[in-house]
Amino acid sequence: MTDAASLAQALLRDHRASIDRLDAILVYTLAERFKQTQAVGRLKADHNLPPSDPAREAQQIERLERLSQEADLDPDFARKFLGFIISEVIRHHENLQK
Repeated sequence: MTDAASLAQALLRDHRASIDRLDAILVYTLAERFKQTQAVGRLKADHNLPPSDPAREAQQIERLERLSQEADLDPDFARKFLGFIISEVIRHHENLQK
């Protein structure tokens, strides 16, 4: 293997190790977020509140779009990602109300 190829392999290993750490952070962050939204869902169910809050969801989407622009992340990707999370949260809230 050439020196350049060896260097590339070492850099690739470092990048992948960083990606693996970031993936772990994402998983633990999502787990904590869903613990909080489950608590919100139980509170809503206990007080007969609707499982979704369209005004709050719209505010969060706008906020995430701003954050994604600041972070140089594709706003469309951020919107889709938050949309997926919101739909899962609403599904959990609906299940808690059953």
